[in-house]
Amino acid sequence: MVLKDRIIQLYQNPKKSYDADDFALFDSFLQALNSGQSRACEKEGDIWIVNQWVKMGILIGFRIGELAAMPAWGENSFFEKHTMPQKEFSVGDQVRIVPGGSSIRTGAYIASGVTIMPPSYINIGAWVDSGTMVDSHALVGSCAQIGKRVHLSAGAMIGGVLEPIGTRPVVIEDDAFIGGNTGIYEGIMIREKAVIAAGTILTKATSVYDSVNKIYLPRDEDGVYTIPAGAVVVPGSRALKADSSHHVYCPIIIKYRDEKTDAALTLEDELRILA
Repeated sequence: MVLKDRIIQLYQNPKKSYDADDFALFDSFLQALNSGQSRACEKEGDIWIVNQWVKMGILIGFRIGELAAMPAWGENSFFEKHTMPQKEFSVGDQVRIVPGGSSIRTGAYIASGVTIMPPSYINIGAWVDSGTMVDSHALVGSCAQIGKRVHLSAGAMIGGVLEPIGTRPVVIEDDAFIGGNTGIYEGIMIREKAVIAAGTILTKATSVYDSVNKIYLPRDEDGVYTIPAGAVVVPGSRALKADSSHHVYCPIIIKYRDEKTDAALTLEDELRILA
């Protein structure tokens, strides 16, 4: 029986107690996540597909784990389910982790060439691809998918999701730029080379107006919208119904990426380990 089928079976059949075989199965699952062999969400053509069984596996880890004191990776002790320790690295992983209090949970895939500035947090099930920089005080939530050469600026909050189990996590595609103190939550998708300006908040409840095409972005069947490739999004507002004296928050696409934008957002290779 393959790993996927065994995880589904264990998730759907809870036990009063768990044995060595169950813990060995979960360890194999973590190895698949850590190596990038398995991931919570992956792209097929132009569509991102949620792998529900991966979320099941993560939830199993919380179910079977027992609270324990564990030595933090290099510093003080912490208290967590014993199945959820911090992820460990070696120089051979070619991941640059600057000292100062960052934490990466096991089960997060961190590709070679990633740079992590302190203090940052990357949760289980997250995928961070090569050439990406996770800047200070940035969060990559559980199962969030971050592409290649993405810049998550200081204070960027990328929300995670474990339940409902079929819900798509936040996806940020290759070469996107996420400005400081942004918040991207609830399965919002950021297509490649999009630019999210500092202070922009994107949620399912937030309408986004495309001023170039003069439309509000359409939503999918789950009520979630996608920021188009190359879009430049800034904070904005719109009138509250017919009452023009009151406004509500509404991010605005002010343009689509051009040579001037590219020049302003050039990433410095010297700051990254090139895989």
